[in-house]
Amino acid sequence: MSTVTPDRQRVALGKNPGRSRAHNRRVVLDLLRSHGQLGRKQIADMTRLTTQAVANIIDELLTENLLVDLGRLRSGRGQPPVQFALNPDGAITIGFEISVSHLVTIVLDLHGQIREQSSVALGDTGPGALIPRIVSDVAAIRLRFPAALLGVGVVMPGPFEIEGLSGVGPTTLPGWAGIDATSLLAAQIGVPVVIENDANAAAVGESLFGAGQGLSDFCMIYFSGGIGLGMIHDSQPLRGAFGNAGEIGHIVIAPGGRPCACGQAGCLERYASLDALRERLGADATGDLTALMAAGHPALLDWLEEAAAHLSPVVTMLENILDPETIILGGELPDPVIDALITRLTYGTSVANRRNRPLPRVIRGRTGHWIAALGAAALPFFDSIIPKLDTSPGPSAAQRPGSTATAGPPTQRIAAHD
Repeated sequence: MSTVTPDRQRVALGKNPGRSRAHNRRVVLDLLRSHGQLGRKQIADMTRLTTQAVANIIDELLTENLLVDLGRLRSGRGQPPVQFALNPDGAITIGFEISVSHLVTIVLDLHGQIREQSSVALGDTGPGALIPRIVSDVAAIRLRFPAALLGVGVVMPGPFEIEGLSGVGPTTLPGWAGIDATSLLAAQIGVPVVIENDANAAAVGESLFGAGQGLSDFCMIYFSGGIGLGMIHDSQPLRGAFGNAGEIGHIVIAPGGRPCACGQAGCLERYASLDALRERLGADATGDLTALMAAGHPALLDWLEEAAAHLSPVVTMLENILDPETIILGGELPDPVIDALITRLTYGTSVANRRNRPLPRVIRGRTGHWIAALGAAALPFFDSIIPKLDTSPGPSAAQRPGSTATAGPPTQRIAAHD
């Protein structure tokens, strides 16, 4: 479980059985990530682990070079406590975003800071070309960064392994069906590899570094060539049984509308995606979207109106089904275009119609257009450091139906498993 401080920050609690050690390591790492520096007793008090358990974990993390000893905190009376913090040079994660046109690479340190980023155009997006390239790129990065590599994240457009959807149309990657890329990459790289769809990865990135920080339940509508949905529920990504949760691009929102490569007609992707915008722009599709927005390009303005009209009922539907704290819009669209899209949305009646909302119903992401690659690098970081949430307790008085108290998000619990 966790405690909740007045500013709504959750503190993960550990448990003392030895078999919970891996979880307790994550609890300690996450606490230091969020607080910067702490002493052993502070960590023990906040996590309810024994001081000896905390001392053992800290000694282990120091040996692995994941923590640094900052010395004694000089304040107050008595013997000041020794302070510990994450060692930013102690470990890295690497993220790759494979899109229909380019490969983005991001290296994160243990503080979650970007150490390196690059983007290269792609001609061949098939696994035969990209798997060896990723292996080679990882090897080169490890020479430049001798720190421990926690893992590698790879994201690409979904859906995965779905007949009639995978590898069709301009917004998907052909040739990956039936390829166990996770095993192939992990065997050659020698560290854990996580493969995720781009929208879910973007949601993880926003959760750790952007507008989703401090939120336990939110949706992220992600604009790339297509359009996807990433969902964070109880501070964990909601992936679905086969990793395809959030495939909103092929929801039919205009029956009998524009034909889609998936075989349907009127899919959301045909109206509210970057590919649909480029189609509208025609010869100006390669132009700078920020400049086109500033110039009031008529095709761009027409797309905004159409995209907002088709996206608005989807927003209401997501609110009624998932009851998120907010819905974040982000991805490869420039910030001014996303802002203009948000101002054009019309909101229907939904469970999100509440007074005293801490956040608007829809907001813009804060991590930029490389969010999917950032999320890719964050995935192994997330798996290595962030504790897993347990079931939340029953509703408080403020959360019970009919209460007049101000509603807030449910208290989250993070607990080790015995």
